[in-house]
Amino acid sequence: MQLTTLLPLVLAAVANAHFQLQYPVPRGPFVQDQEPTFCDGYNNAVSNRTVFPLANGLINLNSEHPQWAVGVIVSTDQDPTSFSDFNSSSGYQMAVQYFESSGEGQYCFPIDLAAAGVSGIQDGANVTIQVVYDGGDGTLYQARITASSYHSCADLTLSSNVTVPSNATSTCTNASVIATGTAAAAAATITQSSGVKKDGAAVSGIVATLLMALGVSFV
Repeated sequence: MQLTTLLPLVLAAVANAHFQLQYPVPRGPFVQDQEPTFCDGYNNAVSNRTVFPLANGLINLNSEHPQWAVGVIVSTDQDPTSFSDFNSSSGYQMAVQYFESSGEGQYCFPIDLAAAGVSGIQDGANVTIQVVYDGGDGTLYQARITASSYHSCADLTLSSNVTVPSNATSTCTNASVIATGTAAAAAATITQSSGVKKDGAAVSGIVATLLMALGVSFV
């Protein structure tokens, strides 16, 4: 393919593959040119961390791409400054396995840090999450931390005594599902043993149901 043919396709993909983290509060204001870099270009933790639920948390992001994949990695370092700080001996510490969804606008999905199985995650702990977003048009389930993925970090203090504020979900395109408790009702009808697989990893029945109720597709 000639460069004159390829360049418009590349520019179109870049122009449409942006996202902004709405909740929890990211490290700093959105800067489009910094999206492909570590933590959206903000390399140091902030002092005014968001107090965030240890369990039953939620991510709100604004997608500017009609089809996309997203995952969340977590670090328990007090000031993670590189991707290696989100790693363990077995790879990236996943708080939410990569999944695919579609639609532009603000979208919410659950995150349960208490169930992530990462050492050091506990009540009162300071952690950093990094949302990894891929708006490419290829096999989105292969989304990883690459030159085509986009990143946003939020520094958190975990608490077992807080819940997600209502205004964190009011602008989501799938807010009606969350507000009516559909996800929780569906979760009550499924057992932990009836998990499904997403991105090659088993997902518990309850988590799977929450994701499906929020509009996440599974393969």
